[in-house]
Amino acid sequence: MKIGYRTIKTAIATPIAISIAQIFGVTNVASAGILTILCIQPSRKKSAESAWHRFLACILAIVFSVVFFELFSYSPIVLGLLLAVFIPTTVLLKIEKGIMTSTVITLNLYGFGNINFDFLFDQFLLIIIGIGTGLLVNLYMPSLDKQLKAKQKQLEDNFQIILYEIALYIREQHMDWDGKEITKVEEILEEADELVERDRENHLLRDEHSFEDYFIMRRKQFDLLQQMLPLVTRLPNRDDVSERIAAFFERLSEAVHPGNTAVLFLDELKDIRTEFKREELPTTQDEFETRASLFQLLYDIEEYLMLKSKFKKTDVKMKQKKQKKTGKAN
Repeated sequence: MKIGYRTIKTAIATPIAISIAQIFGVTNVASAGILTILCIQPSRKKSAESAWHRFLACILAIVFSVVFFELFSYSPIVLGLLLAVFIPTTVLLKIEKGIMTSTVITLNLYGFGNINFDFLFDQFLLIIIGIGTGLLVNLYMPSLDKQLKAKQKQLEDNFQIILYEIALYIREQHMDWDGKEITKVEEILEEADELVERDRENHLLRDEHSFEDYFIMRRKQFDLLQQMLPLVTRLPNRDDVSERIAAFFERLSEAVHPGNTAVLFLDELKDIRTEFKREELPTTQDEFETRASLFQLLYDIEEYLMLKSKFKKTDVKMKQKKQKKTGKAN
């Protein structure tokens, strides 16, 4: 059984919050632990937003509690009315994330049965200790680079198989491939998007994200690969051009990696285009449709390679910019 880092954070932060509350002599020390548990979030950005929303909601809950309980009574009916008004108010103010946290404070005030300055200050300390501890613990976020690189490798492995299967079909004109890599790539891209979003939220001051650009590039390439699949079924049987395209796809499958080999393949693609133009003009409708499919396929391959080439140029610029910033800092 794998224990997640949020579980570890919760296990560490909760007793810390309760211990601090005990040191300050706060009543309802368990509430500090509850507030901390509710504040543990999966990213720094969500943690900061959550802490702010919960703090505002708790202050609002104190105000509502003073008004409702002191003007009316400490009874379950009044508590229900308070929540009926309080919850829509938090939604209206867009701080509904703090409903659960603020409810803890409301129930503490209800359970005490009397609101005075000392007890209000007591609850305010609970809010600061509970939310503050959760926020501080959440400042540490483990790097997601290892997971993102794993997704990158999985994606490239599946791209290699897809490109090789295209080459195999062009050569042999039959398909034994079950296409499971297509579904797998879609799953990997979705998982990668979630990781990228989490990683972005952990770096609040960073505008650019190389992994995000990488997976956007691969998603666009994947769309092009899906467009190519029906086109390869219309290629002519065993002619020189189709054989050269098959060999091209096979070499392309072997060169799927983070490096920049797109320029070399773009040069080879120009040669294939030149050879394609030397072919005799089509004389039948079937030949014309085949030629059109081949032309579209070459265009899609070029787009596929251009995406990688543009990405690498952008990636190099980002690294150079980062190195300049590091140099200035040093």
